[in-house]
Amino acid sequence: MDCPQQAATTNGGHHKDGDAAEWKQVAELRAVTEAQDPACKEEDDYMLRRFLRARDHHIGKASTMLLKYLKWKPSAKPHGCISESEVARELSQGKLCLQGHDRQGRPMIYGFGARHHPSTRDLDEFKRFVVYVLDATVARLPPGQEKFAAVADLKGWGYSNCDIRAYLAALDIMQNYYPERLARVFLIHVPYVFMAAWKIVYPFIDDNTKKKFVFVSDKDLDRTLREAIDDAQLPEMYGGKLKLASPSPSPAK
Repeated sequence: MDCPQQAATTNGGHHKDGDAAEWKQVAELRAVTEAQDPACKEEDDYMLRRFLRARDHHIGKASTMLLKYLKWKPSAKPHGCISESEVARELSQGKLCLQGHDRQGRPMIYGFGARHHPSTRDLDEFKRFVVYVLDATVARLPPGQEKFAAVADLKGWGYSNCDIRAYLAALDIMQNYYPERLARVFLIHVPYVFMAAWKIVYPFIDDNTKKKFVFVSDKDLDRTLREAIDDAQLPEMYGGKLKLASPSPSPAK
């Protein structure tokens, strides 16, 4: 399978968005990082800007984070991307659907927590699956958009679905290697028992990311989703017109 094509970005030269001071910091970050790892030359300026923002524009901290990413990337994706065959079992469970966009043009991910079964999952495959999904979602970004949004539907979730190791692994990958990609996650149909797991995971979420997780009560669900997502892009199960495919569609689609 070919690697999904990521959204076009600008590497060097004239930038059409952001302020000049921030782009100057990006140039400084590039110089510092390339001096330690020439592989940084392959990454575009928007990538570097996301790492810079994730560390509140502290060049030293951003460079440390970026160098960690550059070391991780070839080991996590030795062939440049994750193929469907490498995550076949995860895909077959239909736990994620990558379809539609919100009103701001951000690609949507719909996750179904009750379809995840830790007793049969392989943690290494699950980590590959997280990378596969994030790369596939990035490939769906429209021009000018760098972030995606998600709905985590926990209807039917119980202790047999609880998988702290997997949750922390996914969080680690997203926060450290795909910074500033997540815009917002709506957690819906949340059972009370889930909050025990949430209390364990919450301290591992960085402060900038914590505010992106939004718990939505059943009484506010319809209004919240319709305010965020157009009817044509809202899945049928939530009262919209979008037919969700299951399992997750290929990144090539």
